[in-house]
Amino acid sequence: MAGLVRFLRHLEGPQTMGRGPAFWLAFAVVLAAACAYPLFSDGYTVGNTVYFFIWVFIALSLCVIWGYGGALSFGQTAFFGIAGYSYGILTINFGSAYGFTFVALVLAVIIAAVVALLLGYFMFFGRIAGVFLGIVTLAVTLMLERFMAQTAGPEWRVGAARLNGFNGMSGMPPLTIPWPGGDIVLFADVGLYYVVLGILVVVYLGLRILLNSAFGNVIVAIRENPERAEMLGYDVRKYQLLTFVVGAALAGLSGVLYTAWGQYITPSSMGMTAAALPLIWVAVGGRSDLTSTVIGTLLVLAAFQALTIYGSQYALVVMGVLLVLTVLLAPNGLVLALMQGLARLGRRRKTGEA
Repeated sequence: MAGLVRFLRHLEGPQTMGRGPAFWLAFAVVLAAACAYPLFSDGYTVGNTVYFFIWVFIALSLCVIWGYGGALSFGQTAFFGIAGYSYGILTINFGSAYGFTFVALVLAVIIAAVVALLLGYFMFFGRIAGVFLGIVTLAVTLMLERFMAQTAGPEWRVGAARLNGFNGMSGMPPLTIPWPGGDIVLFADVGLYYVVLGILVVVYLGLRILLNSAFGNVIVAIRENPERAEMLGYDVRKYQLLTFVVGAALAGLSGVLYTAWGQYITPSSMGMTAAALPLIWVAVGGRSDLTSTVIGTLLVLAAFQALTIYGSQYALVVMGVLLVLTVLLAPNGLVLALMQGLARLGRRRKTGEA
């Protein structure tokens, strides 16, 4: 019991904002509102909200790698695509009976993590860092996108699953839950909403515990001064590699959920635009904090979708302007700056009352 208490204490710590009864009360209220939301909304809007939640995972992956680990990666959409295609190949070949879709989800995430392990080994143990790490991950992403776009011929198949080139893979089943009398199929509606919301809450809390643990403190120390961390006896390369793998697994989870949500995936999911958008979400929210990343991603996604009504090109221009303004006015993130300002205001009021 004492061990569990010590473990849960890492929900709060120096690496994440938000602590004390007020924060967790607000968290409970938001979670309760999210749980009640489908009761007051239509099926299409609920399915669209699931789409927003799915992208939060890739934003969190970049937050871990870039914000906490200090390594700017353009490879998150590559892991997104690898896991998405892996899920499609597995489920098209083996079906969805007996809850196999969740087995395929886990296997696809593991495949993305293994690819990240191999790529990260050569990068970090080869002492690739800084802008060169971004160049390598961008090259891998674009290479993978170009390769998948030319797999249109009938020879490009894995068992019964055709890759279909630029048109992408389709026809894979959605997530299913085995149930007596017939499997429960989680289409893009209320059922999938609650499953993805539950996964998002578990991932968010799990990351808070991880990043406030000794591991999180070390990777932040490496971000601030890798030479000093190495002098203190830490193997910087191993910590960077583990951080990269954790981020890749989160991006892979996003890719699997996206594929199961829409029952398709295309090479454009790994294109340049797809690789750049998570950078904007995380930069606007605040790359060095999980909570600000979640809030910023949902806000920017909602704004982006609203702007696409007037044309996707206008939405992309506005996103670019937003990124430039963020870098100039609030380099640590607009949402994070606002949260820090509110925290300072709360401390001043407490001091004044005292």
